[in-house]
Amino acid sequence: MEFSLAAFAASFVLIVLAEMGDKTQFLAMSFATRYNAFKVLFAVFLATMASFAITVAIGQLLTATVPLDVISLAASLSFIGFGLWTLRDEKPKSEDKKISRFGVVGTVFLAFFIAEFGDKTQLATISLAAQYQNAVSVFAGATLGMLLADGIGIIAGVVLGKHIPQKAIKWVSSTIFLIFGLVGIYEALSSKIGLAYTALTLTSLTAFAIVAIIFITRKNRAKNSTR
Repeated sequence: MEFSLAAFAASFVLIVLAEMGDKTQFLAMSFATRYNAFKVLFAVFLATMASFAITVAIGQLLTATVPLDVISLAASLSFIGFGLWTLRDEKPKSEDKKISRFGVVGTVFLAFFIAEFGDKTQLATISLAAQYQNAVSVFAGATLGMLLADGIGIIAGVVLGKHIPQKAIKWVSSTIFLIFGLVGIYEALSSKIGLAYTALTLTSLTAFAIVAIIFITRKNRAKNSTR
């Protein structure tokens, strides 16, 4: 299979545009405020390659066997989980050193990999692969486009981390995760179960999130008071 510059360029440009302001870019930005930027970028690179390799190679088979709405719903629920997880106080540095470095890369990889399924960048990549029939060129263009867009997000995250208090960053990041999660659930369910049941589901999840936030906040305060 010959390399196609047209397929590469189209994939690169379209994925950059699709990723700008997308939830996965915010995800990379949020992780960069808490972890080493190079580890985050490396994890994003691995997750992007894995995700787009699956998308280009068996994307059509995946969408034929597992509805994208189901995948999108699972990813949205995971975002609510990540939003709550973000609010937890981290362990002291002496304990962090005991954690394998793979923990950071693995966590970011898993979060990014799950979030990417059912996302518009994945749908765009499937369309590009079908249009150009050149898996290598589409894969290369889409991967580099994703890295550029998320690299911008990571740089923004590093800058925010140096100028904004960590506690404020955690609350902003958590809010972004929760909003994207709830919006994703609305998009996945509204056309399937109707607006009334979707509203009930969102209300229940919002109530759960509020209770969880209160619990986590109290737990953080108790932990800080004993240090």
